Amino acid sequence: MAKLYFLILSLLLLSTVAPPSHGAGQPPNNLPQECQKSTHGPCHNKTRSLKLKLIAIVAILVTSMMGVLLPILSRSVPALQPDTKLFVLIKAFASGVILATGYMHVLPDSFDCLTSKCLPEKPWSKFPFTTFIAMFSAVFTLMVDSYAMSWYKKCKTPNLVDKNQDPELKTLGHCHGHGHGSSGNDNPASQLRRYRVVAQVLELGIVVHSVVIGLSMGASDNVCTIRPLVAALCFHQFFEGIGLGGCILQADYEKKMKAIMVFFFSVTTPFGIALGIGLSNVYQENSPTALVVVGILNAVSAGLLNYMALVDLLASDFMGEKLQNDMKLQTISYFAVILGAGGMSVMAIWA
Repeated sequence: MAKLYFLILSLLLLSTVAPPSHGAGQPPNNLPQECQKSTHGPCHNKTRSLKLKLIAIVAILVTSMMGVLLPILSRSVPALQPDTKLFVLIKAFASGVILATGYMHVLPDSFDCLTSKCLPEKPWSKFPFTTFIAMFSAVFTLMVDSYAMSWYKKCKTPNLVDKNQDPELKTLGHCHGHGHGSSGNDNPASQLRRYRVVAQVLELGIVVHSVVIGLSMGASDNVCTIRPLVAALCFHQFFEGIGLGGCILQADYEKKMKAIMVFFFSVTTPFGIALGIGLSNVYQENSPTALVVVGILNAVSAGLLNYMALVDLLASDFMGEKLQNDMKLQTISYFAVILGAGGMSVMAIWA
């Protein structure tokens, strides 16, 4: 799993910092004026922006770790156990945050990139590439989801449980020749498989857009943009971390795997910011190459996050036995989703 994350980060690095073809970060002369890299004006100050970005690295790292660790460390708190009503409400709120991240932050960013005036009119203005890519990203996520479940069921089920887990779960940790129901969640072992697939796929989607967000901030020297972005990203990372942390907790991984997933979630945005700082003289965010690469990555991430939020998090919980048997809890959970999605949508004003 750690090797896979390193591979993804390497691919993102190579794709987003491809050497410009018109000199060291200089855009071609025929681009519109707004596509030129602006370094003048009261908002552009390299020294002040660097201080803000260093503060952002620390603040986002801390809030990310707090968010993702909160559900994991809550195992020792009876009121926050995965089977409690409070945990269900917190997870619903966090799922709303993840849903709004895809629809209100990542998807619009992709539209901005792929419909930019800095790109040739053909083909970028003639076809809705963002929604096209996001649509197939969601279908691809479904494929990964489905194949991963099949693979876990055939090859990994006997090893899913370890000696520290519930004895009841151990007895169910064996492959069965026939499943019952469409979801495959007919016993605790099947449910555990599902949680593990969801946690891993969700983290991969988060890693992609976190690096892109961090890179954009790190490469900018616009103080007026960075200042509100720091607070917005801290809020974003904290509650997105709660959603991911809840999935990691339910997946019941061993300590090493939990540590790897917490580490990569916590460091990807700060890593992107640090990368942007180091490449600020080379990386041109309005260059055609950067716009296309970032736009495509955001569209892929948006499709993945929207699918995960709606299908694997919200639909899975709201169609599950716990909420179906408790209409009051189901209603309150919907309000939690709306609150999370609404709060994250308001953050789109600044980020």
